[in-house]
Amino acid sequence: MDYHEAADVLTGLQQRRPKLGVETTARMLAHLDNPHASIDCVQIAGSNGKGSTARMLEQILDDAGLRVGLFTSPGLNDFREQIRVEGRTIAKKHVSKYVERLVPCLETLRADNDEPTHFEALTAVSLAHFAAMDVDIAILEVGIGGRYDATSAVDPIASAVTSVSLEHTELLGETVDVIARDKAQVAPSEAPLITGTTGDALAAIREETDVITVGNDSDSEADIIATETGISSPIESAVSIVGSEWAVETHLPLVGAHQATNAGVAATLARQVQDVSIDTIETGLRGATWPGRFELMSHSPRVVLDGSHNPGATATLGSLLERYEYDELHVVFAAMQDKDHEAMIQSLPSITTAYATEPAVERAETAETLAPILQMNAKTVETIQSVPEATEEAIETAGARSDDLVLVTGSLYAVAEARDRWTRLLVPVNRSSSIDIGVGKESDNAVSERVNPGYAEAMFETDKADVTTQCFRTTLRPAQVEIFADHVAAGGGFCHQTTVGSPQKLTAIVFGGTTRDLMTLSDSLVDAGHGLRHVGSQLQRQLTETTPVSVSGLNDTRTAVMGILNITPDSFYDGGEYNSVDAAMDQANTMIDAGVDILDVGGESTRPGAEPVPISEEIDRIVPVIEALSNLEVPISIDTRKAAVADAALSAGADIVNDVSGFDDPEMPFVVAEHDAELVLMHSLSAPVDPDRRATYDDVVTDVMNELTEQLLRAERAGIQRDQIIVDPGCGFGKSPAESFELVDRIDEFEALGCPVLVGHSRKSMLATMNQPDDERLSATIAVTTLAADRGADVVRVHDAGENAAAVRAAAAAKHPYRAEDDTTEIDAETEADDR
Repeated sequence: MDYHEAADVLTGLQQRRPKLGVETTARMLAHLDNPHASIDCVQIAGSNGKGSTARMLEQILDDAGLRVGLFTSPGLNDFREQIRVEGRTIAKKHVSKYVERLVPCLETLRADNDEPTHFEALTAVSLAHFAAMDVDIAILEVGIGGRYDATSAVDPIASAVTSVSLEHTELLGETVDVIARDKAQVAPSEAPLITGTTGDALAAIREETDVITVGNDSDSEADIIATETGISSPIESAVSIVGSEWAVETHLPLVGAHQATNAGVAATLARQVQDVSIDTIETGLRGATWPGRFELMSHSPRVVLDGSHNPGATATLGSLLERYEYDELHVVFAAMQDKDHEAMIQSLPSITTAYATEPAVERAETAETLAPILQMNAKTVETIQSVPEATEEAIETAGARSDDLVLVTGSLYAVAEARDRWTRLLVPVNRSSSIDIGVGKESDNAVSERVNPGYAEAMFETDKADVTTQCFRTTLRPAQVEIFADHVAAGGGFCHQTTVGSPQKLTAIVFGGTTRDLMTLSDSLVDAGHGLRHVGSQLQRQLTETTPVSVSGLNDTRTAVMGILNITPDSFYDGGEYNSVDAAMDQANTMIDAGVDILDVGGESTRPGAEPVPISEEIDRIVPVIEALSNLEVPISIDTRKAAVADAALSAGADIVNDVSGFDDPEMPFVVAEHDAELVLMHSLSAPVDPDRRATYDDVVTDVMNELTEQLLRAERAGIQRDQIIVDPGCGFGKSPAESFELVDRIDEFEALGCPVLVGHSRKSMLATMNQPDDERLSATIAVTTLAADRGADVVRVHDAGENAAAVRAAAAAKHPYRAEDDTTEIDAETEADDR
């Protein structure tokens, strides 16, 4: 079964049905050989906060070394986002496998007039995946209620109810205490239920089961006191969690007093299911991010996305906004039909400009219905059906340098559509690549388009923009697609589209044309509506801007060479050779003379099986060397995954932090921002490299770019500017040799991220099959250096300076032969004669 067929099976199921109970889910699980029987599960229910709590628990247990599965709802763009193992979305091929097994059962259920909902089937698929991936623990966010939810087909070892408010009253009951009793049914049979509820809800839950309560410092009877003690930065809260025999002090990127309670629930759950250390809880909580939950997307102006979707959540949001200073508040608001819109809107602070809008969801309330309700709390109200366009209008009204605040809220579906602005990539397609649009003969859109064709030798008496063709791929919302295609055609370009294999709520697009065609398109999108003006801005940047070279050591005419200087006894190639300051200085000068542009100093090996080095020891290794190197003419990079080491190195004179872990230490982005330093941000599954930890990629380039996009947003949120960042796709770190080579071959696609790109391949195991005798992979390294430079890499990180510097010069000469000739230094007659 192809993925698009499996996706159609799942998305074609009903969203809701009158029948309640877990029997249908149990029948599907039985058909799949009861995968849940081999898994330890945690259930998390609640009116609000259950997703955030689940994500925090996942991060804590992952940091504790467990293999964790996470099932949440809804997905922002795709149901696959709801199923994750070790933080990674379920691969398409796995979805196909499980759904193909499930189809006979679905047919039987239909025959019995018992067709499951999409959520019930997805629950079964998630548990099958968790069992197949041999997870240590599966965390299940309850969909609705507790007693009859599909996730209650499992027998959990631990459970929680985060909060209770009036919601889904037609299904769960019309009072808080009745709803609380329903949610309490997720309680484990052999452990107390953990809950952050209070009042009538808590009293009702106590009547159902034993509990461990989590409350704030005003709740003297709570078993666990979880308190937000302050705001450590605009994107983090300081949090204290105190139990009878343990205490946690940390920062939390999910801000607000309510998230402190959720953190207390997550920490207590972690201690209940595993002997987790305090340090691990603190690090895990600080590393937990959750898109669309008071998520800061921009500083100028400040833009916040928050998926508060009921009166209880918007009341919490309103209280949270009171602590932030801003001039005017601009709100993009959408909500589902079954919500109390007036209560939601009245719980927000006074609004300067409100934009009534609606996401592309059947249950969405119309913008025309919401507009008069927004007038009760807003000076000005505009009605704009398109969420992306409403977001663009709000940002434009606020102004790029203002102190205004833009808030998108009321629905996670609206948040998802607004978030496209920051996550959509406009990816240049390699001129030698074949682009397949559509999968299978049944697709009307299936074509194969060879882009950027080579022209026969000829003299064109015309502007270069008339004959130079370029091609890009991206994704758009269905409502944007036809409008975009019309503008492409009007400008003289071509556009192909398909929903086959693309994310559930998005359409894949490939478009192109001459440079002049695309500039015309970029200009025309300004007034196209539906948020397409931002796509036009992205396209204009791609057409007119070169890769930023503001990062230290980068060269705008050729690939820069970063030379590796390991101050370690156990690095896989040169361990122990440069442990003294004098030896390191000698080697640094040798590399500079050979053509190195940046020196990368490392005090801890990341080779497979390497033992971690204590922070103090790593600092002692690298600081004296960096202090000595800081007087040299080239920038110094510190290769570390520890924020404390980076802080010491930057204070000693380093210019760049090369973090091979991708922010494994959550303090790292703040250290880099505080020093106004530069950053190499690498895609990595583990550091040091864990040979047993591999990911299943649908497309390694696309997947790595999407994951780097989230890390880049995290860096910018902390205050690091995009033009201070180099991205590294992480060859060899959780990738097979074939995947690593594909990353190198398609390295130019990473231009879509708006950052210089580094390739780190030197002497790695990806080159093992092409090694020469007594060569230690040097020849293969030089070959890949040349390939990477030709493909557009901005930096190569290598051990052998002279050989690789020569390779990048040769690649530059091949691209720009006359420039290379002009740059050649004078050759004296004797040398010229020798060359002959």
